[in-house]
Amino acid sequence: MYCREADVVIVGGGPAGLAAALAAKEAGIDKILILERDTQLGGILNQCIHNGFGLHTFKEELTGPEYAARFIKRVKEAGIEYLLGTMVVDLSPERVVTAMNREDGLFTVKAGAVILAMGCRERPRGALGIPGFRPAGIFSAGTAQRFVNVEGIMPGKEVVILGSGDIGLIMARRMTLEGAKVKVVAELMPYSGGLKRNIVQCLNDYDIPLKLSHTVVDIKGKERVEGVTIAEVDASMKPIPGTEEFYECDTLLLSCGLIPENELTTGAGIEMNPITGGAVVDNTLETSIPGVFACGNVLHVHDLVDYVSEEAANAGRNAASFVKSDKNQNKSEFIQVKTGRGVRYTVPRKIAPEYVDKDVLVRFRVDNVYKDVAIGIAFDGEVARSVKKRTVAPGEMEEIRIKKDELSAHPGCKEITIAFV
Repeated sequence: MYCREADVVIVGGGPAGLAAALAAKEAGIDKILILERDTQLGGILNQCIHNGFGLHTFKEELTGPEYAARFIKRVKEAGIEYLLGTMVVDLSPERVVTAMNREDGLFTVKAGAVILAMGCRERPRGALGIPGFRPAGIFSAGTAQRFVNVEGIMPGKEVVILGSGDIGLIMARRMTLEGAKVKVVAELMPYSGGLKRNIVQCLNDYDIPLKLSHTVVDIKGKERVEGVTIAEVDASMKPIPGTEEFYECDTLLLSCGLIPENELTTGAGIEMNPITGGAVVDNTLETSIPGVFACGNVLHVHDLVDYVSEEAANAGRNAASFVKSDKNQNKSEFIQVKTGRGVRYTVPRKIAPEYVDKDVLVRFRVDNVYKDVAIGIAFDGEVARSVKKRTVAPGEMEEIRIKKDELSAHPGCKEITIAFV
């Protein structure tokens, strides 16, 4: 078996992997290797031809391919090595990465540090439990996006969309612009899972109805979808008899959530967060295996790619520090970051006080739609500070900074709780 070494191995060549590689390079690491299973760098951004990317990173509005192209150009100019068409099949606790491709066959890479940046995938229909036949015409929203934007193929002409995630909202607009009729977007939850701006720009601007607390209860058609029945659901998410509505259509798009691509992570025995589906990390984005870091949508699903790039850059810098020094292997204590009322999860889940050189950014999502709330930071149960928010929703990722001097003012702290106060 072919064996080689690298200082930093990055699994995934999407926006997270590219930003992490550049940050590691700028931090003084030369032997960097990106492993990407697709035939080109850029990840999912290559099929996201709508604009709205880069407002935070570049202070201008870009399409997905334009955003990716800027990072790809910098990676190539920096001379960072990457292998395309390469599938990573195993990661050992000793940071040995096993991968395979057509040119090299099966090979291993002994890494000084590993950055996991595999992104996420769509929740499949099989996990949704929709009754009815399995006819043609049922696609995930991301698959439909690839057909339309990359392959130039229209999946259908009359469309119903289940789920109001951002991809589903964007595809409602995209299908409409290509001449299809989007009949309705049905959302199981009492709130949308997408950004507010996408609801306005993709549904409201095109008079596409959004039915909250609704789901598909039946699919008509054996060879091809002929129509779907949706119904309102109660507080326990069960369909309410008598609320059924039938829509004639030839296509059903599913936009029912994203799942971090974490088979490699779990196979390595890394501690996982059951809420996010990603790894448990500390403030350096290091996982439970020393020298293995995680960032981007494989860690937790982000709403903006700009935040993915920012988080990945931190992972790249911290991986570089790990390679250049063994101090990260000796984290002696952690402050646990807990969630309280109204907060569903936080990233990171723990803080290593001796590795705090500036304020700690904590990103989190709430568990419902709330208005006029105050989000507090409590040290061992004592609220130190709160931040007021006019509106918060699960579809919008929130953030709060734990100041370095606040940590210094609470020596010996065991728990920090983020919750509504």
